[in-house]
Amino acid sequence: MLEPAKRYTGYTAYDYLEAGKDYKEFAYAQQIGRVAPYAGLDLSDSQKERTTRLLREEIVISLHDHVQVFPQDMTQLRDHIRQGREPTGYEGLSRSGMTAVFDNGMDGTCCISSDAGWKYQDVLFDLGVRMADLAHQDFVVKAETLKDIYRAHETGRVAHVFALEAATMIENEVDRLDVLYGFGVRQIGIAYSEANMLGSGLKERGDGGLTYFGEKAVERMNKLGLAIDISHSGDRTALDVVKHSTKPVFITHCGSRTVWPINRMKPDDVIKACAERGGVLGLEAAPHTTLSHAHPAHSLESVMDHFVHCVDLIGIDHVTFGPDTLFGDHVGLHDAFAANLSTKEAHGAVQFPKVEYVDGLENPAECFFNIIGWLVKHDYSDDEIRKVVGGNTIRVLEEVWV
Repeated sequence: MLEPAKRYTGYTAYDYLEAGKDYKEFAYAQQIGRVAPYAGLDLSDSQKERTTRLLREEIVISLHDHVQVFPQDMTQLRDHIRQGREPTGYEGLSRSGMTAVFDNGMDGTCCISSDAGWKYQDVLFDLGVRMADLAHQDFVVKAETLKDIYRAHETGRVAHVFALEAATMIENEVDRLDVLYGFGVRQIGIAYSEANMLGSGLKERGDGGLTYFGEKAVERMNKLGLAIDISHSGDRTALDVVKHSTKPVFITHCGSRTVWPINRMKPDDVIKACAERGGVLGLEAAPHTTLSHAHPAHSLESVMDHFVHCVDLIGIDHVTFGPDTLFGDHVGLHDAFAANLSTKEAHGAVQFPKVEYVDGLENPAECFFNIIGWLVKHDYSDDEIRKVVGGNTIRVLEEVWV
């Protein structure tokens, strides 16, 4: 983990408002030091120096994260979410080394008006409030173009890209994609775990593939310049999206079902199809997802088992990282919203040891130091590291974004 970025002035979320008067105040989780630092790398001094140099000098992009801070007391989670004021973790981001982060919010659990989540008005409220907060500081900046990412890199800022894990909230209104784009959303998923008007999610018993409306939506996404994500889509739906899209697509946060055989992972044929059309896979690290038989207790090492397999499968030009982390008790979030997040269906009957957090990839502040440190320790070249921590994502965005 790095020292705080020089551009960071200490701003905390919604500083321009009065806590207790303008919004309900909660005690939030620590952004730094909530759990013990990762002890598994054991880098030499020269390896630490190289890791720090790469993290500071290169464009580092998280293809999928949730950079909000969650309450210390997770029994307060629903009350916190219902007020629709998710706090961005500015302090943690200042020490992350990331140039840009695709922040996917929490719209599957956005229960402002309904416990089911994904309601259009709730999503717009969530986006608007987050954007209002970003506008009151000058370190984490809203990013809508590659120029914004390059400018953040040049000026020591963090580029924040608004993204959504599913298009469920558009219902059967394709023009809502234009509205979301106008709000600043630049990446969107097809379906989460549950099927929607576009196609099937990964939890469903059967997968009918991309619907006719889904084809229409994909066409509109291509025209708008919205990057498409198929991480939570069913296998057939995912393949249909890859085939129907005129632009490369992302699997922003996932792993290989060959390495760990659960529904939440993608089969190798889907991963290969995505890569063959120019797309990129981001390696997932949310608790109890990217496990491996060699490392069944979730850690950096189990995630990197998926990385090695996917690099062998599709080549280093098509792999990056979408850690899917947050500031707070991620396991507690999964427990509180198990139905919304389809945790039972995602894992099926596969047995695994439950962990309190993913060791080495617990939050956005530490992820990329440890990822790059692992790559340095395992003798990847600077050019290879540049590709997998940002370059591959930029290549796709050059084709997709307008």
